[in-house]
Amino acid sequence: MQIQFSVKTTTFLIIFYFLHAAAIAGIPVKLQCEYLTCPLGIDNPIPRLSWQISDSVQNAAQSAWQILIDTDSATVTNGEGRIWNSGKVSSGKSRIAYDGSELQPFTTYYWTVKYWDQNKRSSSYAPVSRFETGMMTPSNWQGNWISDGNPIDYRPAPYFRKSISIKKKIKSARAYTAVAGLYELYVNGVKIGDHILNPMFTRFDRRTLYTTLDITPQLKEGENALGLTLGNGWYNLQSKAVWFFEKAPWRSRPKFCMDVRITYEDGTSEIILTDQSWKTTESPIVFNSIYSGEYFDAGKEIAGWCFPDFNDSSWKSATLTGAPSQNIVSQQLHPIRVTEELSPVSVKKIDSKTYVYSFARNIAGITRLQVHGEAGIQITLKHGEKLYESGLVDFETISKRLLPGPNDPPDPFGTDVYTLKGIGTETFSPHFNYKGFQYVEVRTSVPMELDKTSLTALVVHSDVPKIGDVRSSNSLINKLFEATNNSYLNNLYGYPTDCPHREKNGWTGDAHIAIETALYSYDGITIYEKWLNDHLDEQLPNGTLPNIIPSAGWGYHWANGSDWVSSIAIIPWQIYQFYGDKSLLEHTYAGIKKYVDLLERKSKDGLIDWALGDWSPIRTKSNTEYISSLYFYQDAKILAEAAMLFHNGSDNAYYLKLAEKIKSAINNKFLNKETGIYAGGSQTELSAALFFRIVPEEFKGKVADKLVKKIHENNDHIDIGLLGAKTLFNALSENGQADLAFKLLAQDTHPSFGYYIASGATTLYEGWNPDKNKIPSLNHIMFGECAAWLYKAILGIFPDPAEPGFRNILLKPNFITALDWAEGYHDSPFGRISVSWKRENRRINYKVVIPPNSTATIILPAPKENPVLESGKPVKDNKSIRILSKSQESVAYHLLSGSYSFQWQ
Repeated sequence: MQIQFSVKTTTFLIIFYFLHAAAIAGIPVKLQCEYLTCPLGIDNPIPRLSWQISDSVQNAAQSAWQILIDTDSATVTNGEGRIWNSGKVSSGKSRIAYDGSELQPFTTYYWTVKYWDQNKRSSSYAPVSRFETGMMTPSNWQGNWISDGNPIDYRPAPYFRKSISIKKKIKSARAYTAVAGLYELYVNGVKIGDHILNPMFTRFDRRTLYTTLDITPQLKEGENALGLTLGNGWYNLQSKAVWFFEKAPWRSRPKFCMDVRITYEDGTSEIILTDQSWKTTESPIVFNSIYSGEYFDAGKEIAGWCFPDFNDSSWKSATLTGAPSQNIVSQQLHPIRVTEELSPVSVKKIDSKTYVYSFARNIAGITRLQVHGEAGIQITLKHGEKLYESGLVDFETISKRLLPGPNDPPDPFGTDVYTLKGIGTETFSPHFNYKGFQYVEVRTSVPMELDKTSLTALVVHSDVPKIGDVRSSNSLINKLFEATNNSYLNNLYGYPTDCPHREKNGWTGDAHIAIETALYSYDGITIYEKWLNDHLDEQLPNGTLPNIIPSAGWGYHWANGSDWVSSIAIIPWQIYQFYGDKSLLEHTYAGIKKYVDLLERKSKDGLIDWALGDWSPIRTKSNTEYISSLYFYQDAKILAEAAMLFHNGSDNAYYLKLAEKIKSAINNKFLNKETGIYAGGSQTELSAALFFRIVPEEFKGKVADKLVKKIHENNDHIDIGLLGAKTLFNALSENGQADLAFKLLAQDTHPSFGYYIASGATTLYEGWNPDKNKIPSLNHIMFGECAAWLYKAILGIFPDPAEPGFRNILLKPNFITALDWAEGYHDSPFGRISVSWKRENRRINYKVVIPPNSTATIILPAPKENPVLESGKPVKDNKSIRILSKSQESVAYHLLSGSYSFQWQ
């Protein structure tokens, strides 16, 4: 059949289309609940709902919104919401707190949103999204906590199983599983989900996480079997090391509690719960340690152990046990997954039983071994970051951290042992461990032929969405940016860690130094909200925090001064700046206050000496009293500003006064007004004064000049430690020295970041020794501020403290002389901020895209000759731009949303 239109009909349709398009705005996109897409098992009774508007029209903005929520998707599709119909709400906000009827547990809610634009035109409703509640309250748990009843030092990991019979058609089924340790769930022989190392590490005796998995596709009418494997994780760490987790107060045999809720198509429901009817036995995982490795004896595999027809009469009944804590809450964060597979770039055969596999970059994760051979052959896989000259894996700098007793079996870092069962091609990957490595030494108990296909590296980390990137004409800087992001992801496992090959500890100082790098490049709010709960769980009544979080008790009495555990204030504040969401800041407010009050009690005349200082410096040490007092000042200032947000006038006044007292004390003691030098005049000490903004206005120029002089005296190379890595580059670019900062960053001779990159590094290192084999970790994030600096100094993207969450964007680019071009983006809560600039024909072309519903304040260098043009025309001809200010140095403009192209000489 052919359809023919007359010219008149076609003209009518075209006119109708454009009239219709003109009457309707764009459409809401990226609907999320609690910063997740269609989450299962949320416990928050007032969840946060968010969206973005999709509208390419210049100056696009939201003037109002309307949300519909119902338990029936068809009702929402038809434009109704019985659970919540917000009505039209005049507001530009695109993240709101739920305000409908009380949410019920174990319920799926469907929702949509529409908005009205700047011209009062209504959009269409967004495609229907959903979220699902979980337990909501601990009283809804039905299951019992069970374990295998073995002692804590018993090495084999347990299997658990239960057969169930289903006689009706299933509509949906969810497995709610709270675990002390780690677990994998199987239904009828199928592993559920692609998450690994679940649940995340917490202070187990104060907070226990449960996960929600959809098992509807795997269950069927008739006979079914549930199977579960438990790993030790951090709950029962059997390896002995200098951080003493083997002495954790919570330590016990791994245990779990599960409710499987089945809803049938006839509207009835059933709960399958954990009790003594579950059966348990040893699994072929004969040893597992989150520190060191996993040993798997395939000869002990039990065929069909989690299938319905398996005979478990020889298995013993599960043992009832107590809950690890009374605070059992839903795990709502981006899960840990395998995100990439890497084939080896080379395989070196050392001898008939030894091979060394090399991979393209240093990673965190596991390996997948595929071999065939006779039963009983043992294969040992030793993962590491370095090689001896012999070509074998080098553990020398980290092995001293493990402290096995004289009667303990061997337990080296990064080592898996697989014993073959001798049937066909066998595949092994560890279940409850991860390592940091670039090389794998494979040893076989008898001569075997292995090749590149025998071993694959699996990259593993918290699978946070990527939301930013920076590229430039300098390839070394591009590699440095990638190395920094690699290091960040390699150290993200439900909490930020320090290194994946040995400690795996949540060092607070490392994390807050790198927080902006984290938030520019990755959507990690769910990880940090979880980790700040860990902070509150660890905080003592007097305000003290440990330097690693979670902790089993280590770190409360050393290196937990203000420079390290200011993470409790800095990270919530930065989350507020990047997301415009004050929930975390409000949640941690009392904890921040307790900590600042602790610092005040420890201080004397406004100063405090409680810090590691500029940790791991290249050469010059910095004054610890000066450093700790700077962080004391920053914490007091954050607390004062938070108090203002929460309308606490008395706290605001008190902590503002305290901050001023600290600032004055620092300047009175450490500023030499004659010379412009702070403390000992190191690069870190001078840059920190500028970065923390404590320098009196009349001395800023003198202090900045002294910093530049100090750098030149060091042959234009860095001489910093951990704190200086945060302060130096920012202080320079904020004080007219962006070119010098870039030169320092791009140096390829030692000491510098570029030296390691030029030498082949794919991650950041823990120290500055020119011999990398003497550095304890080659995969560390503590010097990771450099990637955030590229967003700030080169692209010029900043959140505006006056309108946080990039509601208004600050754009302050530096057109680095040594670069021909730079480009990048950051996906803000309102959409993508895109920036690029390029030198062409003695002119600079600068392009920027401001997402819908945002505005921007852009500060550009004042033109030397011709005026700044936008799209080839004077700025005054563009109604989306207005000039805010002019000076000899710069011009400031206010931009509405849209795309812009500036040119000037």
